[in-house]
This record gives sequence, structure tokens and C-alpha cells, in this order.
Amino acid sequence: MNWPAYFRDVTIIGSRYLIIASIAFLICYVLLRKMIQSKKIQQRFPGFKDYAREIIFSILTVFIMAFIPALILGSPEMRVHTKYYADIDQHGMLYFILAFPLMAIMHDTYFYWMHRLMHHPSLFKFVHLIHHKSTNPSPFAAYAFHPLEAVVEAGIFLVFVFTIPVHLFHLLFFFLFMIVYNVYGHLGWELYPKGFSKHWIGKWVNTSVNHNQHHQYFKGNYGLYFLFWDRMMGTIRKDYDEKFEEVKGKATNS
Repeated sequence: MNWPAYFRDVTIIGSRYLIIASIAFLICYVLLRKMIQSKKIQQRFPGFKDYAREIIFSILTVFIMAFIPALILGSPEMRVHTKYYADIDQHGMLYFILAFPLMAIMHDTYFYWMHRLMHHPSLFKFVHLIHHKSTNPSPFAAYAFHPLEAVVEAGIFLVFVFTIPVHLFHLLFFFLFMIVYNVYGHLGWELYPKGFSKHWIGKWVNTSVNHNQHHQYFKGNYGLYFLFWDRMMGTIRKDYDEKFEEVKGKATNS
């Protein structure tokens, strides 16, 4: 085990989570709270115990998530068996660019089916319930997983490095995008514009309203970045579009 690499990864993953979630929390839950409260997806706010639980389990997740990349890429003996590469020219600039949407599709597919499995009654209360204790999530809930779920969530890293060529920049920027979108999904406010859920593009994109409904009702809306699988498998909530328009139709406090 390459411990310097491990603690470097802990620092990178942890600082991203704390900075991005804290900025979102500061803006929406402190500075603009009174002004935008009426547009909150669920009008009530989580309590201090909810924030504390979310942060504690998220920090634990950070330490777990950092272990896999440090173990695999931090060891030359392990790294040689992966498709990790260091020279962009090895696969060309076109692949370098297209790898990002490919990774998003792969991760969304991995997450959807893993997420549905986590909702099986035999697994839910032992693994996924920790995350669903946030029935009205805050940005700090982004990584609030049971340790076993954190291991499974981190498994997408293994899928990437063992199936497609990935560069260091792919990993750095994709997982930055992942935590940003994850914080948005748990934000408690919707950032996309009115009508987005019915737009020919927007109907395929996951939103904060969509994921908030999943936390509130525990069923349906299993996607991460997209709604391809939810729509194809019939797992999107029937009242999703109605709820989206209701939220976007709320007036802002003056």
C-alpha cells in the first residue's frame, strides 16, 4: 500500500467534498436562506443532528474512497494491469475528449443498477438506510453512505481503470464533476429553469427535484446524471414533472 498516495487522495477527495458542499450550504442555507426559502423543494430544513450525521458519514466515505485509487494506481505492480495511461498522444485528443461523456454514461449505468439493488429489502436497511436517513437532504449528504455502500460506490473507479483507457486528467476532472453534481442533487433547491423536465434535452437529465423526491419517498428516480434508465425501466415517479413545475413556480421572498 502506497500510504503517501493514500493520504494525498484523502486530501483531494475530502477537500473537494468539504469545499463544494460548504460553499453550497453557505450560499443557500445561510446567506440567501430568507430570500430563497420559499423556493426550497421541501419547505422545512434539516436539523443540526442531520447535518452532523451527513458530515460524519461523508468523511468516513472519503477515507474509504481514497483507498482504492491509492492501492491500484499507487502500486506499480497493480497499475501495470490497468488501462491507465500517462501520454495523451497514446490514444489521441479525440478519445481524450470523448472519454468524459463515456465515463458519465458508464457511471450513470453503474449507479442506476447498483442503486436499485441497494433498495432491495434484504439490503436496504443494512446498507442504504444510512443515506436515506436524510429524507430532506442537504449538500452535506452527498457522500453520506454506510461504509459498505461507500465501497460499492467507489467500485466505479475499478470499472474505469480496468475497462477503458483513462488518463490522470480523466480521473481528476470526472470525479470533480461527480461531486459537484452530487452536491447539486442534494442541494434542496432546483437550479435548472422552469420547463426543463419536459424539454427534449432536459427530460433525459437528472435534477435536484428528481433526487429530492427519491430521498423523500424512497422509491423511484434511481438515476445519477441522466434519466435514460429511469424512463426506459419505468422507475421515474409519475408526479416528477408536476413537482418540478410546482417548485419552479414558487415565488421568491422579497
